[in-house]
Formats: sequence, C-alpha cells, structure tokens
Amino acid sequence: MSHFFPVALVLIVVGAGTAFAQTPVNTSPIPPAVSTTNADSQTTAAPVAGANSFTESEAKARLQSHGYTNVSALRKDSQSIWRGKAMKDGKSVDVSVDYQGNIVPQ
Repeated sequence: MSHFFPVALVLIVVGAGTAFAQTPVNTSPIPPAVSTTNADSQTTAAPVAGANSFTESEAKARLQSHGYTNVSALRKDSQSIWRGKAMKDGKSVDVSVDYQGNIVPQ
C-alpha cells in the first residue's frame, strides 16, 4: 500500500502533462466547398465526379450568376455532374457543374 500513492501521483502528473502537450485544434475557418468568388475550376481535374447536392435549379442559378444565359438541357450524368448548354459572350457552349461548384465550359 505504501507504493500505491507515489505511483498514483506519478500517473496523475504524467497524465496531466500529456493533456497540456496535445496539438492545438485548427480553428481557422473551413473554406466553402463551392467557390463564391469566381467560376474558374479550383482543380485541374474539374469537373470532379462525386455526389452532387445541387438541384437542377441551383446548378442553373450558379451558371447564371457567372454570366451564362439561356441555360438549357441540364441533366445529371452517371458521375453526378450537371451537364447542359448555355450562352456566354454570345457563343453557345456546353457546360458542366460538379459537386464542388466548378463550372467547366467545353
């Protein structure tokens, strides 16, 4: 029993020391999954396949907010990428919107 208290004290001190030595949590804000500043792709791999949470009207609104007009024929493909047709700068273009919000004219 006389060895119990010194051992317990060592365990408490070591345990408290490791609690203070933990790596701090990153509190910086997480950037949005969708670019709110421009329509340029954020990755060279765009459009990126993935579960798309955009509805058709949200994908259309995103295209329109970046200067595309006459957005039509939007369909979600097998990779969950919205693909359709639109006008930009007086030209007809095929466009896609991925789950990250990347807009890719083709």
